[in-house]
Amino acid sequence: MTKERLYVYDTTLRDGQQTQGVQFSLAEKQQIAATLDTLGVDYIEGGWPGANPVDSAWFDSQPKLRATFTAFGMTKRAGHSAENDTALNAVVNANTSAVCLVGKTHDFHVETALGIALDENIENITRSIEHLVSQGREALFDAEHFFDGYKANPDYARACIQAAFAAGARWIVLCDTNGGALPAEVGQIVKDVIAAGLPGDHLGIHAHNDTENAVANTLAAIDAGARQIQGTLNGLGERCGNANLTSLLAIIKLKEPYRSRYEIGITDEALRDLKRASRVLDDILNRVPAPQAPFVGASAFVHKAGLHASAILKNPVTYEH
Repeated sequence: MTKERLYVYDTTLRDGQQTQGVQFSLAEKQQIAATLDTLGVDYIEGGWPGANPVDSAWFDSQPKLRATFTAFGMTKRAGHSAENDTALNAVVNANTSAVCLVGKTHDFHVETALGIALDENIENITRSIEHLVSQGREALFDAEHFFDGYKANPDYARACIQAAFAAGARWIVLCDTNGGALPAEVGQIVKDVIAAGLPGDHLGIHAHNDTENAVANTLAAIDAGARQIQGTLNGLGERCGNANLTSLLAIIKLKEPYRSRYEIGITDEALRDLKRASRVLDDILNRVPAPQAPFVGASAFVHKAGLHASAILKNPVTYEH
């Protein structure tokens, strides 16, 4: 059976840095990026160019990575053209091969937070993505608060992402920004989006962990047809964190049906370094590694015939939990 390709997009350097008390130095960003690159993720999101001096220096350095180095920003502001929006141009001028722009897809946030008409927001999305494509960049659109927006007004939420796709976005990323969605509704909504005409191989999932469902929601989105997964090392992120890529990568590599159905950029050899990658982040944060952490924690799998996580990860192809 031919395996389908899943793409892994890491946001540790942006979402992880939004964790209370976390502020990566330039050297630490370089170390984390190198660790992720060795692991084999497909995209490394570097952060928001111009947001602070460290991020400016980080993008100026243009790290040499196998992964696609990606800048993050917002769609253009109302009343500005994409070409003359200073915030958008700061992101474009970072000269990364890929750019991810976040935009509103919940009608409440458009009218209340942005204070603009619903059609104007769609126009902002369209023009912003078109601008990226015209610059030869791979464009990604983060559909902010998508699941809340879909439940409130499915027609409008769909119109926003369909506009981004029609404008040339390679990936449409459905974001559970509040972390309040549950796996069954994530799966159904992703199916609905695909049925409405947006191909699953252009859909991603970005889940926050406020109900302890970020990993489960990501798996539900894969099951429904999404083919890009986003998350962070050790689930680092604001509030309760993001989808834990450390767990997700191990699940996809080790657990059925994912092991047989999908191919990712992480090799069996790289998977053996998963614990080391987890520890790199713990060391940078000056945190004691959590013994209860799935797959990489000291207590993981000790109930399984005395096996420890380190033994499992050293022989990943022989193990099914």
